[in-house]
Amino acid sequence: MPKMKTNRAAAKRFKRTSNGGFKSANAYTSHRFHGKTKKQRRQLRGLSMMDHTSVKRYRKMLAPINK
Repeated sequence: MPKMKTNRAAAKRFKRTSNGGFKSANAYTSHRFHGKTKKQRRQLRGLSMMDHTSVKRYRKMLAPINK
């Protein structure tokens, strides 16, 4: 059976934390900031933890990296 490949698109977008969760950049941060409040823009900076319902799927996509 061939080796399992890492999904490269997912590998570039998500990082695994030491406790097994995933962190990623926020959506809605590329343009149209005039329609967002200052609070919204401030909270979209940096990284956020991925929802626990998606973790299983992304762990499978990144399996060879995150053994």
